[in-house]
Amino acid sequence: MQTSTQHKTALGHLRILDLTRVLAGPWCSQNLADLGAEVIKVERPDSGDDTRSWGPPYLQDAAGNSTGEAAYYLAANRGKQAITVDISTSQGQSIIRELVKQSDVLLENYKVGQLAKYGLDYDALIQIKPDLVYCSITGFGQDGPYAHRSGYDFIIQGMGGLMSLTGERDDLAGGGPQKAGVAITDLMTGMYATIAVLAALTHRDKTGEGQYIDMGLLDVQVAMLANMGSNYLTSGNIPKRWGNAHQNIVPYQTFATADGHIIVAAGNDAQYRKFVQIGERAELADDPRFLSNPLRVQHRDILVPMLADMVKRKTKNEWISALELAAVPCGPINNLEEVFNDPQVRARCMQIELDHPKAGIVPLVASPMKLSKTPVEYRQAPPLLSQHTEQCLRDLLHFDDEKIAQLKLDGII
Repeated sequence: MQTSTQHKTALGHLRILDLTRVLAGPWCSQNLADLGAEVIKVERPDSGDDTRSWGPPYLQDAAGNSTGEAAYYLAANRGKQAITVDISTSQGQSIIRELVKQSDVLLENYKVGQLAKYGLDYDALIQIKPDLVYCSITGFGQDGPYAHRSGYDFIIQGMGGLMSLTGERDDLAGGGPQKAGVAITDLMTGMYATIAVLAALTHRDKTGEGQYIDMGLLDVQVAMLANMGSNYLTSGNIPKRWGNAHQNIVPYQTFATADGHIIVAAGNDAQYRKFVQIGERAELADDPRFLSNPLRVQHRDILVPMLADMVKRKTKNEWISALELAAVPCGPINNLEEVFNDPQVRARCMQIELDHPKAGIVPLVASPMKLSKTPVEYRQAPPLLSQHTEQCLRDLLHFDDEKIAQLKLDGII
């Protein structure tokens, strides 16, 4: 079992007040927690983060009984302290303000203008904490004609162009737009927000100034179009879906083997020749229609079916072994059982286990950040709802037992 170790952390001097829920915001705050920051996750009393109930599957204890902790929630909330506060009440708002005074960063993903009703917007909070870094995450940003719309990853993938690029070609069976298998826009927003927060903190440390960060999912999705966005802006041509094929290179796609699928990425003529030789179709290397990559692209509809038939004659492992030996870029398409049993994934320690108060242990996916001097720290499992409320109020705000009991009775915490 991997547990927290004592070492210097990169962000151990920071406290993050996290008013976010679901994925984009919690992904950002989990990054910061992994790097050593103290993260206080603020949730609604009774129900908490929406993702706590987004199951099954739920974490099970040693006897196989459900703990009620949804796997979705567990994916994005390790290393945090969890408190519950009803911020719609004046007493709850007062608690948040007192915590802000002792925090470096506030993260939130409420609808545009919603926190202003509670006096918890940036303009209000910098009156009590001038150097606060305040990061808002919304679907469409704080301005523009869509600012007040709710933003969901799936919708943003469609609106932001990703689904126009993802999926099988329209002229083939199963063609049409397809979303990514994970909420990639949420995750990338969390990553961009992490970078923005760290940049703002660097500026604060140099100048003493806090600042406001406006993160919009649609902005992120447009930014991450990367070369495809640049291709369009440069040429004016609208890119099409190519499924698992490449529009400029052949063969550079998936193929079905006798017992699974592989990816072959033959980026030059020599690699293509080795590929067909291994497949016992060496004549395809000398066919005048396929002598060069431009010719193979031109005649892809003739060549690819022949390659597909060739690949089906061997198993996935037979192909991978032979192609790797010949230095032809290739790889399997693994299911998640195969991923977590992969020797490279295991060597890189990409699965961890942390102590959990209900389940005994909880298995989690590790952070990919490998820092030599300030490695990531896995201090605790994703917290139970309100697990740290009393401790936080006592240690940071110096509330006594009587005051805490009254706040509970009043439904404030």
